Amino acid sequence: MTKTLILPGLNGSGATHWQRLWAEDCPGCDVVEQSDWQCPNLNVWRSTLERRLAETDDAVFLVAHSLGCWLAADMAASPQAGKIKSAFLVAPCDLEVVEKLHPCAVQFPPKPLARLPFPSLVVGSENDHYMTPSRLLDHAEIWGSDVALLGHVGHINVDSGFGRWRNGYQLFRDFNSRLADQSSDQSPRQGSRKIDLLDKVINSGLSALPY
Repeated sequence: MTKTLILPGLNGSGATHWQRLWAEDCPGCDVVEQSDWQCPNLNVWRSTLERRLAETDDAVFLVAHSLGCWLAADMAASPQAGKIKSAFLVAPCDLEVVEKLHPCAVQFPPKPLARLPFPSLVVGSENDHYMTPSRLLDHAEIWGSDVALLGHVGHINVDSGFGRWRNGYQLFRDFNSRLADQSSDQSPRQGSRKIDLLDKVINSGLSALPY
């Protein structure tokens, strides 16, 4: 079984956040605990994740939320990047917005965006106050990520009604199953593409609702 490392954002995702519940529900899923959730430093967070990856023999999936998506993206230049099988990037935040909302609290210096060396799916919202849909699509295109927009669901966190997110599990499984099919067919990835949520509802029984 491929291990899954869960990367929370600012304040670490509380006990009722879907990431913590995901870790409870999913065998082989662990939250990467950071020493400081309130005043995150990208270099420190990256070192922690790199240590976890170095301790793992097999490839891993990353499941990131908000600021954790930037940690995942920053792994593109890491020597440990080859161990990342895919990244599930939920509600990435705009660092300029983060600085306005949490001045001087977050030490994640802006960096030039670059294509990720591992497959990724960006899951976003049409009314996330941390990142506009247009900015999300711009980031996903540069990262080479597929995109799934879930509608007007806020920051996809506890405040917007996301507790145990079973539809998220299914979206994650569907994405990685498709990657496995592509790998077995030796089909090259075609770069960023937008996943139509309505198609996902029809094909996999997903709902645009968080429950």
